[in-house]
Amino acid sequence: MPVCNVSTYQNEVDAANNNGIQIFYRTYGCGPVKVLLIIGLAGTHDSWGPQIKALAGTVTPNDDVSLAGDRSNGSGAAGGIEVCAFDNRGMGRSSVPSKKSDYTTKVMAKDAIAVMDHLGWEKAHVFGHSMGAMIACKLAALAPDRVSSLALLNVTGGGYECIPKLNCRTLAIAIRFLRAKTPEQRAAVDLDTHYTKEYLEGYIGLKMRRSILYEEYVKNLSATGMQSTNGFEGQKNACWTHKMSIEEFESIRAAGFPVLVLHGRHDIIARLSHAKRLVEKFYPSARMVELHGGHLVSHERTEEVNDALLELIKASESAISLYNWTNLPKKSTGCKATRISFGSAGCERQSCFSFMVNIEKKLRILLLYFFGQFELAFKHLFRAMRIPKPVKVEPALS
Repeated sequence: MPVCNVSTYQNEVDAANNNGIQIFYRTYGCGPVKVLLIIGLAGTHDSWGPQIKALAGTVTPNDDVSLAGDRSNGSGAAGGIEVCAFDNRGMGRSSVPSKKSDYTTKVMAKDAIAVMDHLGWEKAHVFGHSMGAMIACKLAALAPDRVSSLALLNVTGGGYECIPKLNCRTLAIAIRFLRAKTPEQRAAVDLDTHYTKEYLEGYIGLKMRRSILYEEYVKNLSATGMQSTNGFEGQKNACWTHKMSIEEFESIRAAGFPVLVLHGRHDIIARLSHAKRLVEKFYPSARMVELHGGHLVSHERTEEVNDALLELIKASESAISLYNWTNLPKKSTGCKATRISFGSAGCERQSCFSFMVNIEKKLRILLLYFFGQFELAFKHLFRAMRIPKPVKVEPALS
């Protein structure tokens, strides 16, 4: 079984914290172009199937797992692409730490870097989906020299931005998710979470797409098993605690590689408005692509997503000017016309940034507190609503 022992490739402090942690991975195809795929919460490496097929030309894992060296064969129009997809800690065949503190996007980004070291990859195009996109951001900030390009699919900034738009539909899905105890129940709720209603109600031949996908989901969930409580709570903690600093964004921009932010317009998990705010922080490195789809837009709009990813690789390999890559409106330097006065010195750029960061921190803490109270109350309400089974009382002995 191809696994990476994380501690082998880390410094003394990180190695001590990750002793025994193993990350299960698969590689596909071969060539000098490397692509690292990082999946989201509760997902496994094979969730990237449509993208693996388009990038590597096959979904059959490489037989050679000795990793004695680079397996590039120099074939194909661009010399070929080798793809690696793995199970994050807490899911699939990777280790499942029991402590929440063992799950942060920074820790999981270091897992991904360890996998690259294990494979002998100096650089890679790093693509992430949802939580995996948050991890990809951290990886790019930690090791920008290891990144050729960055693709963020259905991403948010973490923390309170992980809270979906609250309405009857999302609340109903949340209740169904909490009650899902079997692969069949989980598959049914996952479909409504991942795809648009329009897509699910389409037909493939004489069969509705929903029923076809339902069978596939049940099969995959039965094969990999339901995510453990420790794994789910840990990965959820990684999402809630994720945050990117101004310095981290500056580090990514300074590295000079192109960034693609790709999002489904009808995503009910990661809201499009958050992705739009995030992409602006990468200017001028980033391009924004919106598609008609849900949270798993990589499956719902496979062809468009694959074309965008291949275009990103091509742009990076050709060393395109970032100003030719971006489709964001040109930013003006300095502060906007409407300014907040900080005394006689006026509104300096750094002061504006500091002020906004402080406001954001306070707002984040406040919203996380209220959401935590809401979640706690919801769990108690859910338990209270359970109807207790009647207890048979035997007559007292005389």
